[in-house]
Amino acid sequence: MRKLFVLCMAVALCCTMAAGAMAEETVKIGYLAALTGDWAAYGQTEKNTAQLAVDEINAKGGIDGRKVELVVYDFRGRQEDAVNAVRRLLEEDKVSAIVGANASGINIATAALVNRAEVPQIGTVSTNPMVTVDRKGKVRPYSFRICFTDPYQGKLIAWFAAKELGKTKAAVLYDIASDYAQGLREFFIKSFEEYGGETVADEAFKGAQDVDFRAQLTKIREAGADVLVLPNMGKEMALIMKQARELGMDDLVFVGGDGYAEFMWEIAGKSMENSYWINHVSPSDPNMAKFFEDYEAKYNDECKEFVNGILGYDAMYWLFDAIDRADSTDSVKIAQALADTKDLQLHHATITMDEFHNPLNKDGIVLIAKDGKGQFFKKIKPE
Repeated sequence: MRKLFVLCMAVALCCTMAAGAMAEETVKIGYLAALTGDWAAYGQTEKNTAQLAVDEINAKGGIDGRKVELVVYDFRGRQEDAVNAVRRLLEEDKVSAIVGANASGINIATAALVNRAEVPQIGTVSTNPMVTVDRKGKVRPYSFRICFTDPYQGKLIAWFAAKELGKTKAAVLYDIASDYAQGLREFFIKSFEEYGGETVADEAFKGAQDVDFRAQLTKIREAGADVLVLPNMGKEMALIMKQARELGMDDLVFVGGDGYAEFMWEIAGKSMENSYWINHVSPSDPNMAKFFEDYEAKYNDECKEFVNGILGYDAMYWLFDAIDRADSTDSVKIAQALADTKDLQLHHATITMDEFHNPLNKDGIVLIAKDGKGQFFKKIKPE
């Protein structure tokens, strides 16, 4: 009887050890996405493309034989929910890394948590400089991004408005409650002046609380602006353009940044036509053709919010590469591999990290809103 008991215990111990080994062989990656709320279109797309990337890597045997497990939490577009979600990913799920979010304010809010826990986090469309550096300009060792930054994006918008469109009198209408909008506004104004332009109106609103922008638009019209810069996120920009056209501001040209979203057409309709948007990727990039085909095959839908989709997808592949180079699921080693990234060919671009965890010298893509969708207009790099 005792021999049987010992044998059973030995078998149980072996099973436990095997289960532990299997658990260690799984690479757990957290994903922070706004699955509900005003940013749900962005977040749902990122969740889908992240899962597509995971399924692809697992179908090829995973990373050095280790399967990847994606753990996704909804932050609903709110900083407090993001902080709670990241705390759960770190303390309960024990993830090796986190991808997301797609908003600067969210990544800034979670930066202290991930850096204290020494777990890397990659922002997808998080362009504010403070995503990866603190207020003293010191790099946050566990904070990264795959997109270019607001200073560069602001310069791209200013250069395009001044040099390509020949505009000299700009107005800005921005969300005063958004870190992203405030940063992009600041850097645009500075660069536009350097290119010889003048900001004749600088108007603000407050997040989702404001839906009527006619008062600000009237001031912009009276100031004689020939271009309206919109450094915001989708919904508010669509409402602004619609209301501007309703006020008869037909000659005013709209230029915005990477807050552009395809769902804006549902709100603004034809008011979107011939507006310009500085962005990170182009939907017509031939290198992304297979991605779009695979997305449609998996989800029976086109990848409408393609900027978020592509950057979320490639952020996952960047992370896969870092884990492979680190040859470890240890978060500290993964962070070092991310920081050491050089000339990595992803699907949408080749990236090298600078000392502040930003990709070096990425081209800006100008999209033109035409025939109901954002289309490639040209690549730009400011002088």
